[in-house]
Amino acid sequence: MKAALGQINIIWEDKDANLGRVRAALDVLASEGTELFLLPEMSLTGFSMHTERTKESGRETVARMQELAAEYGIAIGVGWAKDAGEKCENHYSLVSPEGEILDYAKLHPFGFGFEPKFFRGGNELPCCSYGGFEIGVQICYDLRFPEPFQILACQASFFIVPANWPAVRREAWNCLLRARAMETQAYVAGINCAGKVGKLYYSGDSVLYDPEGNALQAKVLDVPWPERCPEEKLLLYEFYDDTKKYRESFPVRADRREELYSRLFQA
Repeated sequence: MKAALGQINIIWEDKDANLGRVRAALDVLASEGTELFLLPEMSLTGFSMHTERTKESGRETVARMQELAAEYGIAIGVGWAKDAGEKCENHYSLVSPEGEILDYAKLHPFGFGFEPKFFRGGNELPCCSYGGFEIGVQICYDLRFPEPFQILACQASFFIVPANWPAVRREAWNCLLRARAMETQAYVAGINCAGKVGKLYYSGDSVLYDPEGNALQAKVLDVPWPERCPEEKLLLYEFYDDTKKYRESFPVRADRREELYSRLFQA
């Protein structure tokens, strides 16, 4: 599969401006035979707690991505804020040229960043098939909690981790992404935003790790983004699902004691 990570400088709370950045990237990716284009968490707004401005009850962002996916023939992963009544949910949706294939709500709102005040956590771990992979999603802060990754790994061979992960904690970002890849023996893609977004600085550090924890080499594509910041990148990877080979050659998961873990959690 050819998958691109859009390490974009998200224009704060400006959906139309960010949609323009997405389209500019798709114009470049269309000539590369790209099958999947992945954007960071809260792709068109940034990590905003101003939910009165950003929330959607009609799934407008998903509808826009459906149009773009059909136009360009490229599946798109996009983050958005869903109006869920008293609070919102932090969502990430995968949309293929044929329609939506996965919708995930972030399990762990980020307490340190006051996210639980405005967002409630999701309760599902969906998985979908695309490009020869079984795909699962975990959003940003979810990366710090390994249990859902292990549950998803019973089916998933490729994890997508969209984020707005500040530069001040970049070492944790890289360490945890690599650890999740090695623990689950699966591909893990971390897609972060870049530059100054709102009041925070993001170094990007988007990457794709293979099931052994090796960072794969990306083709860096040039995109004529307006006012492009140095950290802004479009990274294209080509890889295929060989997780079964990795898991059979070094069968770590066969030694897991799921019944014991369950009992210890309940104790």
